[in-house]
Amino acid sequence: QLLIGFESGTVVLWDLKSKKADYRYTHDEAIHSVAWHHEGKQFICSHSDGTLTIWNVKSPTKPFQTITPHGKQLKDGKKPEPCKPILKVEYKTTRAGEPFIILSGGLSYDTVGRRPCLTVMHGKSTAVLEMDYSIVDFLTLCETPYPNDFQEPYAVVVLLEKDLVLIDLAQNGYPIFENPYPLTIHESPVTCCEYFADCPVDLIPALYSVGARQKRQGYSKKEWPISGGNWGLITQSYPEIIITGHADGSIKFWDASAITLQVLYKLKTAKVFEKSRNKDDRPNTDIVDEDPYAIQIISWCPESRMLCIAGVSAHVIIYRFSKQEVTTEVIPMLEVRLLYEINDVESPDGEQVPPLPTPGTGSNPQSIVPQSHPSTSSSSSDGLRDNVPCLKVKNSPLKQSPGYQIELVIQLVWVSGEPPQQITSLAVNSAYGLVVFGNCNGIAMVDYLQKTVLLNLGTIELYGSNDPYRREPRSPRKTRQPSGAGLCDINEGTVVPEDRCKSPTSGSGSPNNSDDDQKMNNFIEKVKTKSRKFSKMVANDIAKMSRKLSLPTELKPDLDVKDNSFSRSRSSSVTSIDKESREAISALHFCETFTRKADTSPSPCLWVGTTLGTVLVIVLNLPPGGEQRLLQPVIVSPSGTILRLKGAILRMAFLDTTGSLVPPAHEPWREHNVPEDKDEKDKSKKRRPVSVSPSSSQEISENQYAVICSEKQAKVISLPSQNCIYKQNITETSFVLRGDIVSLSNSICLACFCANGHIMTFSLPSLRPLLDVYYLPLTNMRIARTFCFTNNGQALYLVSPTEIQRLTYSQETCENLQEMLGELFTPVETPEAPNRGFFKGLFGGGAQSLDREELFGESASGKASRSLAQHIPGPGGIEGVKGAASGVVGELARARLALDERGQKLGELEEKTAAMLYSADSFSKHAHEMMLKYKDKKWYQF
Repeated sequence: QLLIGFESGTVVLWDLKSKKADYRYTHDEAIHSVAWHHEGKQFICSHSDGTLTIWNVKSPTKPFQTITPHGKQLKDGKKPEPCKPILKVEYKTTRAGEPFIILSGGLSYDTVGRRPCLTVMHGKSTAVLEMDYSIVDFLTLCETPYPNDFQEPYAVVVLLEKDLVLIDLAQNGYPIFENPYPLTIHESPVTCCEYFADCPVDLIPALYSVGARQKRQGYSKKEWPISGGNWGLITQSYPEIIITGHADGSIKFWDASAITLQVLYKLKTAKVFEKSRNKDDRPNTDIVDEDPYAIQIISWCPESRMLCIAGVSAHVIIYRFSKQEVTTEVIPMLEVRLLYEINDVESPDGEQVPPLPTPGTGSNPQSIVPQSHPSTSSSSSDGLRDNVPCLKVKNSPLKQSPGYQIELVIQLVWVSGEPPQQITSLAVNSAYGLVVFGNCNGIAMVDYLQKTVLLNLGTIELYGSNDPYRREPRSPRKTRQPSGAGLCDINEGTVVPEDRCKSPTSGSGSPNNSDDDQKMNNFIEKVKTKSRKFSKMVANDIAKMSRKLSLPTELKPDLDVKDNSFSRSRSSSVTSIDKESREAISALHFCETFTRKADTSPSPCLWVGTTLGTVLVIVLNLPPGGEQRLLQPVIVSPSGTILRLKGAILRMAFLDTTGSLVPPAHEPWREHNVPEDKDEKDKSKKRRPVSVSPSSSQEISENQYAVICSEKQAKVISLPSQNCIYKQNITETSFVLRGDIVSLSNSICLACFCANGHIMTFSLPSLRPLLDVYYLPLTNMRIARTFCFTNNGQALYLVSPTEIQRLTYSQETCENLQEMLGELFTPVETPEAPNRGFFKGLFGGGAQSLDREELFGESASGKASRSLAQHIPGPGGIEGVKGAASGVVGELARARLALDERGQKLGELEEKTAAMLYSADSFSKHAHEMMLKYKDKKWYQF
């Protein structure tokens, strides 16, 4: 039997076997859904006035019971007030208790602004479960698939407009199941992502363990009830991790091994900042209108588990992984004042800047070791915002759960009414205890172990007198704020910005020390107040595209010079270029290599790449490990090495003499929140950072190779000689969006994704082209921002704010891809049907079940129903003529086809007859020859 409900309020009980209506039920209110009782004797309807009616099948005159779940019961027996329509209802029974009535909608009209609800009625209790989004549909999960048996419901699946929720019906309070899959498909949009393949094997278990320990109150204790589908064969033995940064400031770690995607751990970076309650309470976030906590750049060291992120509000947060819960009384914080400007007019004959330090210089009394102090002033003398960060860090104790815990918060501050520029590059190194970041103003380096600023320079100051554009600082500078408000106050061994790139003189000071002190006090110049209100996405897009569009190749200086030298000549439009686009820091790489041509051993250093195609090298002089590392300062000084390429620098890496990749030095992970005993403490003092770079005692013959990739070309440079041994122009008409040095099949290669949609790979160190395929046109900036390569021929990008597209350029993975794919359905045996029972069958209690084939098969479909009419065209009229004409034409066509087939068969028969005749003649000849051969022989001669 089939229940058919009409919106008019009529329900028809249709007999599928006899194909006629048995009963008709009428009601005053419109019907939205109907549901059977499992015995088939009752059914329930939901109506547009928020009521439920229960009907007995054999009593069509009036409903057996009328219920208004959310209606207010009025006195004097009056009818309850009407409510909103009940869009769907389900009626499920249990053996041991009252039935479940589950419905969506039906709330009273006076609940304005209330969120959508799902109502669960069980006996005398009524539970109203609020949902975050509108309900699209819901489905009750039962122990049996047969509708004529006790259903025993145990969960409800609710499909929302932007989520999927499962409710546990077996526990009190109806908690929801914790979702193991990323089904919150419309959560905060992804703003950046990083992809790591072949990670340490203990990373995924560590992240999963802390993710599972995160507080999850209100969830069901049972496992996820949907268990269909099978995993594919795992042919890859290496773990893969995807890290996504989101617009709300959250970071998620995903297990992406093989072709799975399962969330491991979620980190909320915004909880360290004070949240603004109203618009008047957030005057400093003018750099962005929306999403001030959005993640822009992620730098992660898998070996040491150090994590560093850069946000859209010019903030950097350093995290350290710990399995212990801690409470931080005061959040460590540094504020950096990073502003640098160039002179509008070129003055090559002006004051000469002394050259950079040369190799072999002795002690460096003027090396850069500034100390940092928190800013105290919030506005300058004329009321402009000054020394104020975009976000306010909480000053209350912060309880940090196991997982990633805050080590240091760094913020760029406003300068004379000018908001800080967004960070364009970021790098962290656990072995050195340093983090470095840069933007279009300059570069800053921070020692996160000692919580001090080591370097704060404008990009031009890194060049010194070797600036190919001959830009000079704007002079004179106006009075800056008192030294107590600054972040780079001058201490012993500190130099002012104008002197940071000067060559130190052995034991003697400069004759212009008094002028330098005056310049130090005039460090900041007031600039015009500008409105910088633009969204995060637009800011990202403009920052990435402006340098490509405003710096065409033909306007740049000649960069294609032999080896490392470059031309001093300037084009006629360089000054205009300086005005339009400042040179930003685009790539940073910590390494242990040769910094100068005369070096005989490698040393720790930082390689800096800029948007104008320059690579600069900064030498790091680190104190010994242990307690001395926390007490003695890190000495930072320029090396004087400058390399040039076409286009902005994207990636840098180093190879040893065998062509193997030399990763940056790293410190192995250890738990910092557990007190060490004396033996462990002694070991930690002696512990040196793990480095796969050549030892300091290696001979000079053991050289290295620097691989540098820019938007236009790639170069392999031999170190320490600094000779370019291989060069490859990647593209002439387009530019490279992403370049990575990755390992593939026990070798190293350079993988590039160009703006014209091509994916290209080159061998290293020879830079021989290996692959060039057209894959994807650059349809939006999201692809350009999120495309990244990783080891073993893997890559990914975001096709939308919520969808990750993975791809591979590895032949081995392509061959195994079909085996890796999972199966959506799991075949299971059909459960045993419920027993009808002897007495129930004898006395006709309940409806007789019929076979599906009997109802809908060929035997049933061959007989037309008595209530159906069929239109048969008559012999007269145009329809009859058309029918007759089409019939004659069809008969003629069939006759012609039959004749053709008959002729063809006759021809085949003639050919077969001729073949048989030839075969018979051949057989006769062979038989005659055999008879002649044995005709005269006796029986004993055979």
